[in-house]
Amino acid sequence: MIEDILKEAEQSMKKSVAHFKSEISGFRTGRASSSLVEDIKVEYYGSKVPIKQVGNVSVPESNQILIQVWDQNAVSPIEKALMEQLSLNPARQGNTLRITLPPLTQERRKELVKLLHKTTEEAKVAIRNIRRDAKEMIESLEGTSEDDIKRALDKLQKTTDHHINEISELSQAKEKEIMELK
Repeated sequence: MIEDILKEAEQSMKKSVAHFKSEISGFRTGRASSSLVEDIKVEYYGSKVPIKQVGNVSVPESNQILIQVWDQNAVSPIEKALMEQLSLNPARQGNTLRITLPPLTQERRKELVKLLHKTTEEAKVAIRNIRRDAKEMIESLEGTSEDDIKRALDKLQKTTDHHINEISELSQAKEKEIMELK
């Protein structure tokens, strides 16, 4: 029973780290990245779908994103979504949208780092909440020796520390990437 609780906690922590990775991949650094736009939802035949499902997203140059839209009817909704959600003005050439990213100002970089720190702290809190829930479940088990509970809690703490360190490392790498001047 204890092993099941520990496995479930570790799986949840891994999911939290994966979610954190996907969150920070959308943070804009000094260079263009397809992850900046591919998950933006656009209105397409009555439903909201990510851009990557209605077109091909590529990065031909370090400051450009190219979206080749498969359906002519989706070009305008994509254009509108990019303007509303990212405040970017894409250049339209038929079914192709070209986005040239302006260089980041030092002020904008600092704002992004603040947002990164907030997202990092939220991810760490999520990991700690998983630990707390697992700890409560372990402590409430009936018929388990105190030694087994102590060993399980030690293992849970090591798992928690590992995942929190992983989040910290990812955050530090992303911060360095954001603050890098091109």
